[in-house]
Amino acid sequence: MKKYLFTFLLFSVAVFGACKKDDDCDGDNTPPANYRPIIMVHGFLASGDTYAGQAMRLSSNGYENNKIYVFDWNSLNQGANTNDLLDQLIDSVLTATGASQVDLVGHSAGGGVGFSYIGDSTRAAKVAHYIHLGSNPQSSVPVYGGDTVKVLNIWSAADSVVAGGNIPGATNVTLQGADHYQVATSEQTFTELFKFCNDGKAPNTTAITPQTTIQIGGKCVTLGENAPMAGATVKIYAVDNATGFRTGTQPEATLTVDSKGKWGPVSVSANLTYEFEVVSANSADRVVHYYREGFKRSNYLVYLRTLPPTNSIAGFLLNGLPTDDNQSVVAFFASSQAVITGRDNFSVNNTNLAISPFADASKTAIAYFMYDDGDNTSEVTPVGLFGQFPFLNGVDMFFATTPAQTISLQFNGRTLNVPNLKSGTDGVIVAVFD
Repeated sequence: MKKYLFTFLLFSVAVFGACKKDDDCDGDNTPPANYRPIIMVHGFLASGDTYAGQAMRLSSNGYENNKIYVFDWNSLNQGANTNDLLDQLIDSVLTATGASQVDLVGHSAGGGVGFSYIGDSTRAAKVAHYIHLGSNPQSSVPVYGGDTVKVLNIWSAADSVVAGGNIPGATNVTLQGADHYQVATSEQTFTELFKFCNDGKAPNTTAITPQTTIQIGGKCVTLGENAPMAGATVKIYAVDNATGFRTGTQPEATLTVDSKGKWGPVSVSANLTYEFEVVSANSADRVVHYYREGFKRSNYLVYLRTLPPTNSIAGFLLNGLPTDDNQSVVAFFASSQAVITGRDNFSVNNTNLAISPFADASKTAIAYFMYDDGDNTSEVTPVGLFGQFPFLNGVDMFFATTPAQTISLQFNGRTLNVPNLKSGTDGVIVAVFD
């Protein structure tokens, strides 16, 4: 499976500047600093929101929002020119910011992208520091004209997806107990990354510091392929934390997704649960309802994934999700870590799902798709083709849609409540734990 991840390194890509300058965003009044722009590349089946937490930590330490970028790519497809596309983004960032170099980060399969990029001397000259996260070890660090490319390599022996290791010539850091996603998302990784990019200076904080004025924005893309959902409508509703149901009939905001998949920014209240209803411009596409924990800081990497076309690899995988008004289809997504049996707690309506085979360490599960296989019984057994892929689970669970009631998801002491929407008429439910 580890080798499988890197079969998919070539792709077709959508490039997204993660954050844009907004003088009202820095509610903590952190003074701006002359930081170098940073560009972060996600891994297999992922998107730019892999780095949402790290982006908010960067801004908590004074990084201006127009210095933080992600590079979205389709990790399921082969044949596109990664290096040229990444090079185009880096050139545009250098032009926009006036910087002479960027710092570059790559996680998992994105580490293959990053190391390939610095494998050319002209491209490497644009990179001041490269950070290799939870990715395959390389034989050496590139050297050009006697100058060694500055590389930080962070890996974990507990990573069950990629067998990391030290890279000769790099600064090597080994994390203790971190799963594959935590290598990219943890506070320890942030500390090491920050120091490496800033001459050994430690960050003022590793926390995501709260703000009173909060803006959010992001992208609306297809799951897996990251194809922009141009023309889609995003409606944002305030939600009762205790029930998951909307507190009003009218949305707080209605937004249209642009040609690059971007939506927002829009102002929201701190620590309030929101529902994001995503309606595609194509009426044949299914509606998706995202429920998220409350925001405590401006976040410009809020990703809303829709179901991909049925003729795609990911679409083939998801085509079996029911469209049945007698049952709800509920997806759980953990954005910063896996669910691992013996370490984590995850339950839905008091049914423990942090169990084998779903939460085996080797699975590194970050997403569960929960629906009934047709007998109106929760058998809590694997369903669909999800078990053949890393990171994903399908679980046979029946959620009746009458009467109206709450479906409660609990993950490591946190709770998200969602309504039992009809999977045919209403669409798919996704609960996101940051």
